[in-house]
Formats: sequence, structure tokens, C-alpha cells
Amino acid sequence: MANSLFFCFSLLLLLPFSTQNAYPKTPDPNPIPSPSPAHTELTNYGFPIGLLPSAVKNYTLDRTSGDFIVDLGGACKVTLPPDNYLATYSKKITGKIVQGKIAEINGISVRAFFQWWSITGIRSSGDNLVFEVGVVTAKYPSKNFDESPACEGRHSSS
Repeated sequence: MANSLFFCFSLLLLLPFSTQNAYPKTPDPNPIPSPSPAHTELTNYGFPIGLLPSAVKNYTLDRTSGDFIVDLGGACKVTLPPDNYLATYSKKITGKIVQGKIAEINGISVRAFFQWWSITGIRSSGDNLVFEVGVVTAKYPSKNFDESPACEGRHSSS
């Protein structure tokens, strides 16, 4: 009797382990997409991934000159932290990147003070990013750009 009681007790202990993988896992309704190669490249040059929206389709980079082209597959609108500025990204963004500096940017505009401004450069300065709009600059903590924003009004598969 002691052996059969021990056998039943052992089965009860093993039951949770045997059924643990019996049911399929429910997919995460909000999976965090892995960064694209273009986002990873940003980090290689000292920038957070949130400078680009998550909708990157393709990119090219000339490592000698620093010239780059980012293809988003279509125009993109995002709200930028921390002041909730509306920004638009053209289908194609171009510029020149070196360690800690992105220059000659074409294709990114931000709405501030009731008009649209083209962002022409971004510099990394310690824990901050300095955005250049012509000769005017604005400084924000780089931690505000740790996550890549989704394009508003677009599905993540587009």
C-alpha cells in the first residue's frame, strides 16, 4: 500500500511538468519587433533607434563616405517625445552619418510654432541629442528616443 501511495504521489508531482507544454502558447498581442539593420546601424554610430520609425524597409550605407539612404516604403507620420511634436518622414531619407553626428539630412520635418521645419542634422552630446534646424538647435535627452515609433495610421506590416 505504501508503494502505491508513493506512486500516486509521484504522479501528482509530475503531472504539472508533463502538461506544461501540452497547450500551445498564446501569441503576444503586442510583440516588440526586433530592430532592423538600419536601427542597429544607428546604435553603432552612437544614436538611439528611436530616431527612425519602425517601418524601415531597406537602407544603404557607404561606410567610406557615410552617405546613407533609408527607405520607409512610404511617407510616415509620428509624434516625437517629449513635447509631442508631429514629425513627417519622406518615403526616402538621406544624409551623411559619422560617429556622433548625422548631417545633410533630407526627408525629416517637424511641426513647431505653427510651421514645418526640416531637420538638417542631429548630434549626440553626452546623454542628449541636439537637433539642428538650419542654424537653430534644440536639445533633448536621448533616452526619449530609446523606442522606435510606429508610423501613425499604418499597419506594422506595411
